[in-house]
Amino acid sequence: MELRTSSLIPIVVAVLTLSACAPGIYGTVRLMDPGLVPVEGETPEGSVVNMINTSVRVEEASYSVTADAEGSFESEKGAVTKGVYKVEATRMGYVTDTRTVEVGSGREEVELVLRKIPEGKRRSIETSESDEDKIINPGEVNIQPPML
Repeated sequence: MELRTSSLIPIVVAVLTLSACAPGIYGTVRLMDPGLVPVEGETPEGSVVNMINTSVRVEEASYSVTADAEGSFESEKGAVTKGVYKVEATRMGYVTDTRTVEVGSGREEVELVLRKIPEGKRRSIETSESDEDKIINPGEVNIQPPML
């Protein structure tokens, strides 16, 4: 019986090591004022982090999570595959921050900084004069539907 137990230990260690190396994206979202000073009285909880794989089909490209009160976020196991990702954090009243990350077989860390939009600079859809002004978050990613 002792022989069987000792032969299972390397297998268990290998499985745990491989599962810990699954592709993933994790990191933090920080809220800053326009001068890059941390914003007092607000937490990044609820900030949306979009992870867009630019190297696969549109149907498989998008995944998102929300940050917790400390600003931490992490993709679920199996939600992220190998590829080049545009990772963006968004929050109402803040400028979207976008980073490019190449995910291999391990986990990639991303630090995102959302800068508060000064009150006088914010736009609302009701007061917009053109369609361009009505785009809330143009972002950097341009995902096109497949051609028929």
